[in-house]
Amino acid sequence: MRSKLLDSIPESYFGKTMGRKLDIGSKPLINTAVGIPDQKVPAEVLETVQSAVQEPANNKYGVFRGKEALKEAIQKFYLDTYGVELDKDEEICILYGTKNGLVNLPLCVIEPGEGVLLPNPGYTDYLAGVKLARGTVYELPLLPANHYWPDFDALDSAVLADTRLIYLNYPSNPTGAVATRAGFDAVVRRFRGTQTKIVHDFAYAAFGFDAKNPSILQSPGAKDVAVEIYSLSKGFNMSGVRIGFAVGNKDIIGALNYYQDHTQVGMWGVVQEAAVSALKLGEPFLETQNAIFRKRRDQVTDFLTETGIPFEPMQGGIFLWLRIPPGYKSEEYVDYLLKTQSILTTPGLPFGSNGDDYIRISLAISDEEIEELLIRLKETAGLYQ
Repeated sequence: MRSKLLDSIPESYFGKTMGRKLDIGSKPLINTAVGIPDQKVPAEVLETVQSAVQEPANNKYGVFRGKEALKEAIQKFYLDTYGVELDKDEEICILYGTKNGLVNLPLCVIEPGEGVLLPNPGYTDYLAGVKLARGTVYELPLLPANHYWPDFDALDSAVLADTRLIYLNYPSNPTGAVATRAGFDAVVRRFRGTQTKIVHDFAYAAFGFDAKNPSILQSPGAKDVAVEIYSLSKGFNMSGVRIGFAVGNKDIIGALNYYQDHTQVGMWGVVQEAAVSALKLGEPFLETQNAIFRKRRDQVTDFLTETGIPFEPMQGGIFLWLRIPPGYKSEEYVDYLLKTQSILTTPGLPFGSNGDDYIRISLAISDEEIEELLIRLKETAGLYQ
C-alpha cells in the first residue's frame, strides 16, 4: 500500500539499477555507471573509527544536532578552505548523507504549490524532494552553449516570480561543468532580497581541474539567500559512512535542524568522530584526490579528442558527459555499449530531457580499467562518422 503522494514520485533510477543483473557482452565488465570513489578510506579515519567504537558514550543516545567537536571541525574546514566564517549553532546542520538534506529541504522551506527550479540536466533525486513537499517543479535548462550555466533572463517572468527555491550543482553531476566566483556573485545579487532561496549541491567540491571550485558562500551576501550542502563521500572516499552537512542561511539551516529533531535521534558518535578525522586532513588530502582525477581527465579527453568521439569539457567532478552517436537515444546506446563492449554507463535521460543525447561515464575506476575503457571506446568511433 502506497499513498498517492509517494506514488507520484518516479522510481529512483539508481535505486532501481544498482545491483541489478546485467546482460553483458563477452568481455569483462567495466562499470562506469556509479560515482563511488575507487580510493581507500583515509587510514586516519579508519583508526579513529576503530577507537571510537570502543568509547561507551558513542553507543548511547547523542546530542540531536551533533557533537561540538564536529561542528567546530566544519567551522575550521570552511574557514581554512574557503575563507568563510560559520556560526556553529545557527549556520551548520549535520546530515545523514547529503542526499537526505537535498531531498528533505523543500519540505522544510516551501508551501504546497510553490515553485522549485531544478536543473535539466541535473541529479535525479532532486525531483523526489519537491514532490514530497507538494511543490511545483519548474525546469532550469542548462545548455552546452552557455557552458551548462543557467540563463535566468531566458526564463518566463511568471515562473521566476513563483519560484521559492533554486537547485544549483557545481561541479555538475552529470556534465562536469563548474561555477565561477563571478557566476555565483551574480546569482546572489539577483535573488538576494527576494522570496527565492538557493541550495548549492557541492558534492564534488574537491574536484576542480583548471581552477579551485568556489563556494557560493564566498559571494557577498550569500548567507542571506543560500545554503550549501557538502559531502564527505567523494573527496574523502567515505560514501558508505553516510555523512555530510549543510551550511549557510540560518533560517534554512534552522528549518533543517528542526525537521531532523523530529525524524532523527542523533547521529552515531563513531560516524561523527570519523568525519572530524577526515576534515582535519583538509585541503592537502583533497588536492591529492583532485590530482588523481585531473590525470584521468587529461588522459581520457586527450584520447577522445584524437579519436574523434565528441564530449563536453570536463572541468570538474568525476564524470565525463559523452555525446552519443547519431541515430541513438541515451538508453539505447547504454544497452549497445553493454552488449557489444561490456561497458556499463549511465544514460543521460534520467538526468532530464536535455540529457538524452549523452551518456555519463564515471572516472572512478582503476587506471588499468581506464586503459581498457579507451581501447573499447575506440572501437565505437566509426559510429560517429
